[in-house]
Amino acid sequence: MTNSEYNRYKDKAFQVFGICCTFFGLVVLAIFLVDILIEGMGRINWEFITSLPSRRALRAGILTAWTGTLWILVLTAVIAIPLGVAAGVYLEEYARKGRLSNILEINISNLAGVPSIIYGLLGLEIFVRQMQLGASLLAGALTLSLLILPIIIVTTREAIKAVPRSIRDASFALGASKWQTIWRQVLPASVGGIMTGIILALSRAVGEAAPLIVIGALAYVPFVATGPMEEFTVLPIQIFNWVSRPQADFLINAAAAIIILLFITFLLNGVAVYLRYRQQRKVKW
Repeated sequence: MTNSEYNRYKDKAFQVFGICCTFFGLVVLAIFLVDILIEGMGRINWEFITSLPSRRALRAGILTAWTGTLWILVLTAVIAIPLGVAAGVYLEEYARKGRLSNILEINISNLAGVPSIIYGLLGLEIFVRQMQLGASLLAGALTLSLLILPIIIVTTREAIKAVPRSIRDASFALGASKWQTIWRQVLPASVGGIMTGIILALSRAVGEAAPLIVIGALAYVPFVATGPMEEFTVLPIQIFNWVSRPQADFLINAAAAIIILLFITFLLNGVAVYLRYRQQRKVKW
């Protein structure tokens, strides 16, 4: 057997192995989803969505959890999106290419893979203790903003990098300044990729529980938060609280809450896929 034949057989073996692993993962995921749907769909109703948590499973609802999730999602977006997009634009369009910029790029890429609980410890020290924000919605949003900032920065840079140089040259030839070129040509052409990265980052933030538990988010909150400085809970923490209880009815509640959390996550990912598809059809280089 020649080296080329050996390499060809090896590549096919790796492809088959990858396909088998993917199929096995999809089967396990399908079994998990079917089991969750069978257990939880019967519990989802208007009362479950609009009721406060309770020590009695049949009376417990997710009102405080999903409103807290909504608060966290909005505050995190308000904080992270401007900073992430601005940092991505600066690093791609204004920063000088050199050793310092290379170090920044490597560190930002590495930060995107740091475990989320590390960000929770960082948020506990900086926002909860040093800034004395306590276990508030604002502290949680700032912590999750740190978590998703590297993702937004990296996707923003990649989206901007995909814009052809000819668009910039044409804008400069017509007398536009660098900022006018970026604001009126580069950003509109890359908005689809930027929005995709933002939504995928926010969908990750919605599903996080570990960093919020570390900063002191509560598992039982008998009131709806009305401001960014109030204590809170979110759907992942509520699910964690219910699955840790021995009563079977609470497990059914947890399954119903998982369905709602999955719906929110799939909705955000669906919006991201739609924006990318729309941008690809709208812009053809």
